[in-house]
Amino acid sequence: MPRTIVKPKSLDFQPRPTYPYAPGAKGGGMVFTAGQVAWDETGNVTAIGDIRGQTVQTLKNVIAVLEEAGASLDDVLKCNVYLKDMADFQIMNEEFAKVFPVDPPARTTVQTPMAEPEMLVEIEAVAFVGG
Repeated sequence: MPRTIVKPKSLDFQPRPTYPYAPGAKGGGMVFTAGQVAWDETGNVTAIGDIRGQTVQTLKNVIAVLEEAGASLDDVLKCNVYLKDMADFQIMNEEFAKVFPVDPPARTTVQTPMAEPEMLVEIEAVAFVGG
């Protein structure tokens, strides 16, 4: 199955060039985003210490990858959410519900250490775009 690497042209965020990964991949009618974090257009973590701000930026980054691949939030079947601290669940959930207000996708949320100490949340999505 051929695959396409998805790199958003959006200036809303930039993945760190030193990390060996693609922001997204598309193949067989599916779109997979890598775990997105609260990186801004300069590749820096935004909203340090603010779970709400980081969740908003993280979801914007997920949307940017999906859109570059020709998908939308309506195409998302599954999300995985990783929280540094499960005490942040309620606030993350409020922001998640704003982007998925009706018929949200299947979701798993777990607490885990993050790749960088400033990161509070990471979100990945799987979408179906036909095929």
